[in-house]
Amino acid sequence: MRTEEELKIEDYMLDSDRNGKTSLVEIKEYIDRHYNEALSISQLAQMANICPKYFVDLFKKTFGQTTIDYLTDVRINHAKRHLVESDDRLRDIALKVGYKDEFYFSRKFKKKVGMSPTEYVRSSRQLIAACSSSIIGQLVALNIIPAAAPLDAKWTPYYYNAYNSEIKSRLKLTSPYPDSRFEENIEQLFRAKPDVIIGMDHLGPDNISKLKHIAPTLIVSSRAGWRDQLRTIAAFLSKEEQGALWIEQYEQRVRYARSQMRQVVGKEKVIALRIYGSNLYIYGNRGLGEVLYQDLQLIAPCALDANHNQPISLDDLLECNPDRILIAVCPEAASRRSWLALQYSAKWHKLRAVAQGGVYMISSDPWFEYSALAVTRMLDEALLLFTGDSPNGVLDKSHGESFAT
Repeated sequence: MRTEEELKIEDYMLDSDRNGKTSLVEIKEYIDRHYNEALSISQLAQMANICPKYFVDLFKKTFGQTTIDYLTDVRINHAKRHLVESDDRLRDIALKVGYKDEFYFSRKFKKKVGMSPTEYVRSSRQLIAACSSSIIGQLVALNIIPAAAPLDAKWTPYYYNAYNSEIKSRLKLTSPYPDSRFEENIEQLFRAKPDVIIGMDHLGPDNISKLKHIAPTLIVSSRAGWRDQLRTIAAFLSKEEQGALWIEQYEQRVRYARSQMRQVVGKEKVIALRIYGSNLYIYGNRGLGEVLYQDLQLIAPCALDANHNQPISLDDLLECNPDRILIAVCPEAASRRSWLALQYSAKWHKLRAVAQGGVYMISSDPWFEYSALAVTRMLDEALLLFTGDSPNGVLDKSHGESFAT
């Protein structure tokens, strides 16, 4: 059942369409275009034809953050681009993104990013090599784009689409992804001449030894949680404040997402499935398990190991009978044929989730990865799929073929 506040928002949106008021979505887009101007709450509220106090409450309820916080995010993101891509003075950059005072801009930047604009520029010019896609996800959380890293249009489309032009030295994906050995990347890293290299302990002692002959190398424990991994990398790169800030903001997102999920999902049971070849599995990995069943506190329909794939038959799935299903179909012909056949199965249509329209396609990216950025994207994608709400902007860039069926 929808809350009184949700009904107010719906009435406002309908009323906006009928009476020609500027909707909240249009106001958000207006901020995106006019972020460099002097915007005020009273001005934006007047555009919506509602009182400022109600506008503030409505904006936060709709988008999950205050109007001022959203405006600050937009301005700081543009400032980052100017800092990295131009040689403009700090005062000029401050003016370009809507701040008249460069000192006030610097304070806002440090509070939001965890480092000063000068430190941000310095860190962005250090050549860092990432030896896995999960390390890219940790570095991006620290506002660092590596100079060398594995990019793959099929397996990691988010990183490929977002950073294809910025990551100059492209490595090949290796374990747990198929078809390549890490030894192929050693020569590429030697030519890239990075200042530091960051990898995971699954590389093995021989490869790690070779990396250490190229540049100072940090090896991150694959057994540690993503927060501890992020703190370790942040300490190695002197980015402790930024690492702490990402974790704090993630916890805020979790609290918001959890409250929204409770209203929509309630005590319904949720399961993730995977089709690989002709087999159906309960889809389990570390990031997926943490996001769905720990952070969002969703209820699993049956006993499962959230960290590993488990074969499951349609009869067993019917016995669990979940209310909602997330399903990943491997992108090759046999798996797609199995998915097509499954949709024509009478048993499949007996499932509560199928009958109620509660089946959602997900892709391996980000649901296969374990990093600070990946779990944040999983959180936002789950919220978007189940509630239609993606307030934090992590999903702005294309990253696969997730959609509700």
